[in-house]
Amino acid sequence: MFGKESDENSRIKQLAKLDRFSGFSDDEIKLVVDAATYLTVPEGWAMMSENTPADKAYLILSGEVSVRRGGEEVARVGAGDLVGEMALVNHKLRSATVVTETPLEALHFTAENVAALNAEIPNFQEALTGATNERLG
Repeated sequence: MFGKESDENSRIKQLAKLDRFSGFSDDEIKLVVDAATYLTVPEGWAMMSENTPADKAYLILSGEVSVRRGGEEVARVGAGDLVGEMALVNHKLRSATVVTETPLEALHFTAENVAALNAEIPNFQEALTGATNERLG
């Protein structure tokens, strides 16, 4: 039990340091961490594929991913970035494939987690749409 609680506290601290979550209360950050599933992902893993349904999003805690459209890299993103949120927010098919370039630590959110967090924490929706708007802008 001690290890799980210690790990959760570590993830809460990691999230609190990210600009995207700077306006969140400690309780809101805890809700986000509790709603997500913590994952470690090896290098070279396709986390999501272009033109597939949007059923999940990831918040990268450490590591780097390549975002690819039509097999061509269009971006590299890392700690503090969200991937997969654009298709969830817009209710569309995935616009890109995301492949890990390094070993990765991430928080995994299902579409249901995102909907629940959006209802509970208005700032969460703003964090998601902010990430989407940054990429589109």
